[in-house]
Amino acid sequence: MTTPPRHEPESPRDLVGIGIGPCNLSLAALAHPLAELDAVFYEQRPGFAWHPGLLIEGATVQVPFLADLVTLADPTSPWSFLNYLRTRERLFPFYFGERFHMQRAEYDGYCRWVSQHLPGLRFGHQVDAVRWNPERDVFEVDFTQLDGDGEAEALGRTYTRNIVLGVGTVPYVPEPLRPLVEAPGVPVVHAADYLDHRAALLAAGHVTVVGSGQSGAEIFLDLLRHRPAGREKLHWIGRTEAFAPMEYSKLGLEHFTPDHTRYFHALAEPVRDRLVAAQWQLHKGVDAATLAAIHDELYRRTLDGGWPDAVLTPGVRVRTAGRIAATRVELHLEHVQQGSRSRLATDAVVLATGYRERPLDHILAGLDPYLRRDSAERPRIDEQFRFVLDPSVTGAFYAQNAELHTHGVGAPDLGLAAWRSASILNSLTGKEPYPLPARTAFTTFGLDEPGSRVPTAREGKRLTPLAD
Repeated sequence: MTTPPRHEPESPRDLVGIGIGPCNLSLAALAHPLAELDAVFYEQRPGFAWHPGLLIEGATVQVPFLADLVTLADPTSPWSFLNYLRTRERLFPFYFGERFHMQRAEYDGYCRWVSQHLPGLRFGHQVDAVRWNPERDVFEVDFTQLDGDGEAEALGRTYTRNIVLGVGTVPYVPEPLRPLVEAPGVPVVHAADYLDHRAALLAAGHVTVVGSGQSGAEIFLDLLRHRPAGREKLHWIGRTEAFAPMEYSKLGLEHFTPDHTRYFHALAEPVRDRLVAAQWQLHKGVDAATLAAIHDELYRRTLDGGWPDAVLTPGVRVRTAGRIAATRVELHLEHVQQGSRSRLATDAVVLATGYRERPLDHILAGLDPYLRRDSAERPRIDEQFRFVLDPSVTGAFYAQNAELHTHGVGAPDLGLAAWRSASILNSLTGKEPYPLPARTAFTTFGLDEPGSRVPTAREGKRLTPLAD
């Protein structure tokens, strides 16, 4: 491992990262061998954790193991998933297991391994404000150092020439259900906290899962498997018109390539907005294997006659909700296609209603005079993942997983994390420490000339005849 450059407190760093999720962890891992780069990353949590409430036994990551933190940019990196397996003496078991998709808990363990060995990561540091200092031509980053209980311990400030923001997403709760989630003692939880409440949910008389994506399917399946046959008492509802499988064809997956990202970024803003909504099945559908496992479990429960006490209804939205007495919930439902309405009384609700990009107004408040926005007041982000700032700002401010509106459905996808991190480092250093491919998809997404994007064939080396 290389030793990071010694940092003088008053000297500006080359890079400060805000947030340590998979995206910024990928960036930190790829920045590590660049010995000339003085970088530090701040995270308010005490350690790395990747969706701990959804590490359901057997659940897998929906991208192949090659989509780890580094491999698609640098297969020789010591921070690869395969090297993690080697250090754990698990490389042969993984090889013989022939699993292209790692388990979710395994991915979390891999990322924690990287975070525990990688220098330059500062957990327990909450970034409070970011400002541009025009006199020194640097960004100022104010932070609070937290103790083990999350209480403020010390205040600090660092200066940097560049920033990368990777604060990720937050659980989304629909407006009708927010009062129930916030009320004490009401059994309504977001899927992000599922495992913390799993025992209580399994013991509840009747459970409703709201949300027809992957998390909703996994939670419904887990509850179904662990509730008695004939007395399942489960409802699964969602707004989509079907419990639809995720688009996982080989050409469909090319929407998660740099080629499509570049194509999407060049589109007009209204077209991009329409496209994100239309492409929901690329990233919000359910893995076909999970849907098959649900059907198999339901079918198994019919072998002795009768049907399981489980209701699966797509195309349903929750209009309003309220309490019945102190411990039950009543959901007021509307079927989108029928236009009909009904009420559902339940003892517990799991909201598998997804995530939204974390609000950035607080962090970006100090940069607001310099920030350029689009017609919907969202930050503009250029092709190199930089927030578009006033030309007087000489530093660069990069975005990680905050650019869905400008870069498309690949923004939150783990498969593009290493490529985006490498792109940022190439842009930041002004060099090319990570050579990136000119073409990544067989699909040509626009009417540009595909021939201009095809690399010329490499000529083989000419051999010099050996003298007799």
